[in-house]
Amino acid sequence: MRRWYYGLIPLVLLATGLVLVGWSGSPDRPGDHHTITIHFSRFEPAEVTVRAGQPVTFELRNEDPIEHEWLVGDELVHWAHRLGTEPYHDEIPTEVTIPAFETKTTVVSFDKPGEYAFICHLPGHEAYGMRGVVTVVE
Repeated sequence: MRRWYYGLIPLVLLATGLVLVGWSGSPDRPGDHHTITIHFSRFEPAEVTVRAGQPVTFELRNEDPIEHEWLVGDELVHWAHRLGTEPYHDEIPTEVTIPAFETKTTVVSFDKPGEYAFICHLPGHEAYGMRGVVTVVE
């Protein structure tokens, strides 16, 4: 039996392709790319400013011999992750696991101006100070 939502798959793929095509021609504009390095269980830089509504590439470099995660969002997102049990993140652009000595890249667009924290929620990492902020401006 064919499900009604199977017909949406081609539309989703087309929309995704259009977004990627529209974005792929402008990776070098100022503010579109930020590298965040993880070293000694700290994010560097710990503060990043981006424009609302613009796709931003985050290159996340883990220079530590242990795994970390980069989870960005509002307080509700972080509250859920403090209580959550997800061992690995790789499906949501704002939730990335970075294995030891590896680099991951994610593309995020923030719709609304404001401040969004990025935190590693592995046990003890946030308390140690492994957090930063993305400031989104008009």
